[in-house]
Amino acid sequence: TKRVRDLWWARCANSIGQFRCFVDATGYVTLAERYGWSFVFHTHVPGGAEGTLGIEGLEWWRRIDGATWQYPVGPDGPRGEDDMPATHIAHADAEAFARWVGGRLPSEAEWEHAARGGLGDVRYPWGDEEPDDVGFFPCNIWQGHFPDQNTAMDGFDGPAPVTSLAANGYGLHHMVGNVWEWTAAPFRLRSSTAAAQKRNAQMKGQRLLKGGSFLCHRSYCHRYRIAARTGNTPDSTSEHTGFRVVYDQAPQLA
Repeated sequence: TKRVRDLWWARCANSIGQFRCFVDATGYVTLAERYGWSFVFHTHVPGGAEGTLGIEGLEWWRRIDGATWQYPVGPDGPRGEDDMPATHIAHADAEAFARWVGGRLPSEAEWEHAARGGLGDVRYPWGDEEPDDVGFFPCNIWQGHFPDQNTAMDGFDGPAPVTSLAANGYGLHHMVGNVWEWTAAPFRLRSSTAAAQKRNAQMKGQRLLKGGSFLCHRSYCHRYRIAARTGNTPDSTSEHTGFRVVYDQAPQLA
């Protein structure tokens, strides 16, 4: 068992309002803004996804010019509300904000400890009960048939405001679901098998994300479990990727 020292945590994923304060103070330009595009989920593209470019095998992700933290579904959609999670954030963008507020991104062990909220070895931040599509909605994930029919029974078809659902035992909101959160850790498979080592070599340079997102569903992506994990290249940006800051000392700005 790895001991995790006491830390101060942002109680929610970084919000658009918080990120705007950072940008206004520093003039920071995100990677998605410099590239000029980012990925938006197909049903969220204003006017429909026809004619946009997708990812082979993951056609629900569409390349949208001008999609940024300020305009999460692109410039033809609404400006993001201040209480929504800041998304279309690359790993370096998250690190830059964390440095500005005197914090950092968490390790995987730190993140998992915080997600459990003092409950011990549980599967989810609220315990072991599995979310469903009809009546138990402790986190913002997909309900229905992915990727075409989201019934949004939990009240959210996309990202939810950062404190919209109940906090865990440590007062932290949306530790699973809503948006993926970058960590400080590199992504590596934990197995020592030859296949795992080959996969690790292929994924060299990727960074670890935790928590799953509003697009997760047990039938497709059961990664809203605390132990679940994924990796992506640090320059990747999308509508369901954000971050949360941890502090080694009591923060001046949270």
